[in-house]
Amino acid sequence: MSERAREPEDLARLFVERANSGDVEGLVALYEPDAVLAVAGGGQVQGSAHIREFYASLLAEGRQFTPGTVRPALRKGNLALTSTVLTEGNATAEVARRQPDGSWRWLIDQPRVVPPGP
Repeated sequence: MSERAREPEDLARLFVERANSGDVEGLVALYEPDAVLAVAGGGQVQGSAHIREFYASLLAEGRQFTPGTVRPALRKGNLALTSTVLTEGNATAEVARRQPDGSWRWLIDQPRVVPPGP
């Protein structure tokens, strides 16, 4: 079984580790089963099956991910707003939820907050 996020801030580190090792199932495990993920062009995918398809396609391109600067999570009960400042001048924003076992998983993921410049 893959390592679980013990704190919401762990999700970003686990994402980079799993993506760079080509672990699609490990990436899907970071999300709740009905999570929503924003994708290029203003679209979104929802649910484990669609998130799996998206990451399988993305990782097939051989892309590598660089860790950014993980910001402290903003918490309210079992919810947390997570974010990472990326080296290429962008940032991520996600909503994570504490699971019954105490681990954290993303419910909403916006991997590119800053729109591309002209």
